[in-house]
Amino acid sequence: MSLIRDIRIIGLEIAMPDDKAYGMARGLTARRGGGIVYLETDDGITGIGEAWGPSKVAAAYLEIVKPYFIGTSVFAQRGVQQRIFAKHYHFGTQNQMIALFSGIDIAAYDAMGKLLNQPVCNLLGGRQRDSVPVYASGGYFTRDADQPAALARQLEALAGRGFTAYKIKIGRNPADDAVRARLAREIIGPDALLTVDSNGNYTVDQVLRSMHAVAPYDIGWYEEPLAPQDWKGYAELRARAPMPVATGEALYEAFDFKRLIDGRMVDVVQPDLALCGGLSVARFVGELCAAEHLRVSPHVWGTAIGLAAAVHWVASLPDYPHAENVPNPTLVEYDTGENLLRDGLLASPLAARRGWIDVPTGPGLGVELDPGVVERCTVR
Repeated sequence: MSLIRDIRIIGLEIAMPDDKAYGMARGLTARRGGGIVYLETDDGITGIGEAWGPSKVAAAYLEIVKPYFIGTSVFAQRGVQQRIFAKHYHFGTQNQMIALFSGIDIAAYDAMGKLLNQPVCNLLGGRQRDSVPVYASGGYFTRDADQPAALARQLEALAGRGFTAYKIKIGRNPADDAVRARLAREIIGPDALLTVDSNGNYTVDQVLRSMHAVAPYDIGWYEEPLAPQDWKGYAELRARAPMPVATGEALYEAFDFKRLIDGRMVDVVQPDLALCGGLSVARFVGELCAAEHLRVSPHVWGTAIGLAAAVHWVASLPDYPHAENVPNPTLVEYDTGENLLRDGLLASPLAARRGWIDVPTGPGLGVELDPGVVERCTVR
């Protein structure tokens, strides 16, 4: 029957020296972390998933919702989540409970794939490609006094690894945005894709000034120009923006994404599978975007488990509305900041090679945790 026997979550975290902190316009961080969800079935299968954010908060939600899952089919866990939404509607759908559900959903898909001896991408619609393109997500703000020099060092190192698509952080002020975009374009060359991300640090009037400041440097998309749920702002901005607009990493569940997509408020939709509701919601988002002829590109800024889930999802997506010629292949974000939970968490890391990641072929997510790294990074 493949019934769910147990669900548990552990928190992982790594800390860096404060002078190594890096981040965005809203602030820097010297810590990386996330929650690892383990889902066990009555036939001895264990699936793993990732829940974004504070694991202790997710664990508190798990104590409330776990009884609903225990004893139900692993193939029916999405319906369990929806019953919880209905029964506990006062909980809302923009909180750490949704991150927990994301981890449970990913773990359930991992378990289902192992039960059926199939990779997750085959459960989502079938493997459409054997490798997926990624963009190097870096160009962070740092503690360095000379920010242009710090940005140059980051990008020069990435260019040497063969990436052909990049994202840099901007958002402190439009003049600084122009300096960073110009420098990035000089380093990566005229043919590489360059995207920018202000992490919602602007209002509409401010971001329009920023967009016009960076427009001369051929920007592929401008990510999170506004706060996540500034719906009217996004509608106004897309009508006036001189470049494609992208957002979605901080949206929870299908409800927010449907509003964003129905309103055609952006050009590129960016669900984070460890936050949005997992593979089930990502699959729904992908279908909505296909129906509205919008692009998708998953946000990934956690552990290697979330990266594996995003790779499987993108591997399953058709090229619609394109046929043989695809102008903009769907890209997976590949965070290049220092992060042991990306580079060391798996027994065989998902490494980007010259801008591509091979899709795992084993059952489920096709990845295994390194128990030593898990033990070392577990939050006590």
